[in-house]
Amino acid sequence: MASWAALSPSIVEYFEGEDSYRCGYCKNESGSRSNGMWAHSMTVQDYQDLIDRGWRRSGKYVYKPVMNQTCCPQYTIRCRPLQFQPSKSHKKVLKKMLKFLAKGEISKGNYEDDPMEPTMEDTVAGDFGLINKLDIQCDLKTLSGDLTESFDSEEKKKGKSPKKGESNEFIQSQDIEEKLGSGEPSHPVKMPMAPKPGKGADLSKPPCRKAKEIRKERKRLKLMQQNPAGEPEGFQAQGEPPSLFPPKANKSNQPKSLEDLIFESLPENASHKLEVRLVPVSFEDPEFKSSFSRSFSLYVKYQMAIHQDPPDECGKTEFTRFLCSSPLEAENPPNGPDCGYGSFHQQYWLDGRIIAVGVIDILPYCVSSVYLYYDPDYSFLSLGVYSALREIAFTRQLHQKTSQLSYYYMGFYIHSCPKMKYKGQYRPSDLLCPETYVWVPIEQCLPSLENSKYCRFNRDPEAVDEGRSKDPDRLQVFYKKAIMPYGVYKKQQKDPGEEAAVLQYARLVGQTCSERMLLFRN
Repeated sequence: MASWAALSPSIVEYFEGEDSYRCGYCKNESGSRSNGMWAHSMTVQDYQDLIDRGWRRSGKYVYKPVMNQTCCPQYTIRCRPLQFQPSKSHKKVLKKMLKFLAKGEISKGNYEDDPMEPTMEDTVAGDFGLINKLDIQCDLKTLSGDLTESFDSEEKKKGKSPKKGESNEFIQSQDIEEKLGSGEPSHPVKMPMAPKPGKGADLSKPPCRKAKEIRKERKRLKLMQQNPAGEPEGFQAQGEPPSLFPPKANKSNQPKSLEDLIFESLPENASHKLEVRLVPVSFEDPEFKSSFSRSFSLYVKYQMAIHQDPPDECGKTEFTRFLCSSPLEAENPPNGPDCGYGSFHQQYWLDGRIIAVGVIDILPYCVSSVYLYYDPDYSFLSLGVYSALREIAFTRQLHQKTSQLSYYYMGFYIHSCPKMKYKGQYRPSDLLCPETYVWVPIEQCLPSLENSKYCRFNRDPEAVDEGRSKDPDRLQVFYKKAIMPYGVYKKQQKDPGEEAAVLQYARLVGQTCSERMLLFRN
């Protein structure tokens, strides 16, 4: 686990121009358009800032749809978990799971038409085609063909500290070289073990308080309301801090919270046991390594049954590259969540076997859903919806220690694709304006989307992108084993197309990221 003070910078390799590929939503053979870059490594803060500008990752490939040109505009969507209340459809799914766990009951009826049934993985429906196209263009492990050779001469120098007074351009350069040459972190990143019961990230426990404590407080509040002394309704005992999810004074007209529904007590003789484990995505982690084969087998079963993929298209290489390879550096700052930041697999274990895996990124301000795959034999449990609700509850749990972590990112909302509109039903939620990168409540966006596939949501006509690139000369470049500002780098270049590519990159990532991330130039 990287220490907070010793983080190395993000290293990216930008692909000039715009890529066209088959759309996974409308099936247009070349209608989907995006800009992209390969992230050799990336800090969680940089990725947080990038997704807040409309970027999204698929494995280590990070891409941004060209919103005003792509056939199906993809708007980044986030849910606000702290204000989230489960809908009738959500409660139906949660109760169905509880009945199955308690009594083994399998609810009758067809749930395929449930508007909430599509899963988070739909957000990357077109990514396999995009990644395969990249695979033809370059070796995904070392994108630049001569990259490894260019660093061979430096191998003997590894482990040496820079001399005092040495140019700042070479600081961390050897660490960066190793990352670029391998496509992986230069040193084994030790990830934390899955938290033991009782720790902050134990997903089998209620996120806030025990049910027994909640019942006691409800009873106390009810007695206080009936108190002849006349304390006001909803009175809270002096000295007690307010709860994030305060108990409801009147059960008859107040809905159960998400936590009440998920963590409802089961009988001692329950038919099934469900356990949710949070496992870091790292082959250095024993739990991830030991469960890899079972997780991969589940992925193959899911892809073949749900997406009708042939066996040769869902092999171990594809699985590892797409769902087990992440550019995010694991970080564990003292003020962060107990599990740290980075990429994780949230494994759903039913009676000792994995039935679903949610791939998520835990970032400074959010939990970002990446993908979900599950056992088709358990489709009757609506695992797509159930896992999304568990991830919302998990975000609320992480918020208890890390207050700024308070959003749940669901990938992309595609209004022009009927099966992708379900994400708008996780309320309250916001869509990202594709021009000014401010968040707008989805209710304000829907009328405009009914009239046009592409919309600017910011209603202020004078508003601009506040995070835009204002001084591209300060953009950081990694070139010939040295780190330098673009203002220095461009004086060494004679290719007229070079500046256009760098300026396009700067415009898309914004000023802040352009100054923090290192843009590799060969």
